[in-house]
Amino acid sequence: MKKVVALVFSLVLSLSIGAGSVFASSSTMDSAVNDLLGTPYKWAGTTEKGFDCSGFTMYLFNEFGIDLPHSSKSQNSEGYWIDKSDLRKGDLVFFNTDGSGISHVGMYVGNGEFVHSATNIGVVKNKLSESYYAKRYVSARRVLWDDIYNQLTAESK
Repeated sequence: MKKVVALVFSLVLSLSIGAGSVFASSSTMDSAVNDLLGTPYKWAGTTEKGFDCSGFTMYLFNEFGIDLPHSSKSQNSEGYWIDKSDLRKGDLVFFNTDGSGISHVGMYVGNGEFVHSATNIGVVKNKLSESYYAKRYVSARRVLWDDIYNQLTAESK
């Protein structure tokens, strides 16, 4: 009987832990990003019907109350430069994908990952350490000041 009770208790405990993770709340930033994953790529796109890379970051940051220009090169002049080792959620990350300087932008989301609108794919999440992106990484900029960052990354209830 004790074994049955212990087994049932273990099962209930494991299910409740699993359910907690399923129903875990997320931040405003996480929700905004997750809502846009899978949006198709569209050259010069700036809406949920389709984004190019800078159109995606421009749209996303507009949701956060921040105006960004519609150009990865121009976005690389916003906020202030930060070292790759100091990246935090919401920082812009820039790449040279065509050999002519800044030509691609995404947003860092933590754990070594960033979201971006990839040509012919759409809004996806990739690791900065992936060979393609690691070789083409140029810089990062912080455009979310601490007060806005704290509001956007606070867990919603």
